[in-house]
Amino acid sequence: MKVVCLLSGGIDSPVAAYTLARNGAEVVLLHMDNRPYSGEGLVNKVVRLTEALETALGVQLELWTAPHGISQLRISQHCQKNLQCVLCKRTMLKVARNVAMRLGADAIATGESLGQVASQTLYNINAEEKGLGFPVLRPLIGLDKLEIEHLAKKMGTYDISIEKGTPCSIVPFRPATMASSKLIAAQEEQLDLERLSKEVADEAFSLRTPSRTRT
Repeated sequence: MKVVCLLSGGIDSPVAAYTLARNGAEVVLLHMDNRPYSGEGLVNKVVRLTEALETALGVQLELWTAPHGISQLRISQHCQKNLQCVLCKRTMLKVARNVAMRLGADAIATGESLGQVASQTLYNINAEEKGLGFPVLRPLIGLDKLEIEHLAKKMGTYDISIEKGTPCSIVPFRPATMASSKLIAAQEEQLDLERLSKEVADEAFSLRTPSRTRT
């Protein structure tokens, strides 16, 4: 099974990728580049997380990146402010789906754990995935933060993940926690999200391709 796993600079997503790869999945990492709404050093951090994952797993991993700043801008221009995080995640899922189809992958995966942040409530997860038409794996969905942190420390990614950086600057003051699928669908029409996610996926490229000479 080939899986495109979203990789941020946080604690959870490297653990999700590790869990899938450890259980036999062929994992391709996809980072959604959030600049200018995140710091310039985040891409380098993601590369280092990839290297730490390779050490923990004993395999080489391919890392892709796709521009996400333009999506964030369009969401902020055309949609309700409190839905920024939900539509951000829905955009990520659609871009990841399109990249996965491009690469011949069988599923996409995220590091979501139920209820940890606004975009991860049960209501929002349902709205974010509605009608995606592609499998979404969430290997950490039932774990709490302490369990995930324990795994990250064991893997060797924790210290990298907790390094201070610039937080996302476009997060709304009061993000929605109970978005409905009907509301999100209406917002998508204003955004033309299918077209946007295709454009972004088309711009995705391999940032780091495994080298046969590396061990």
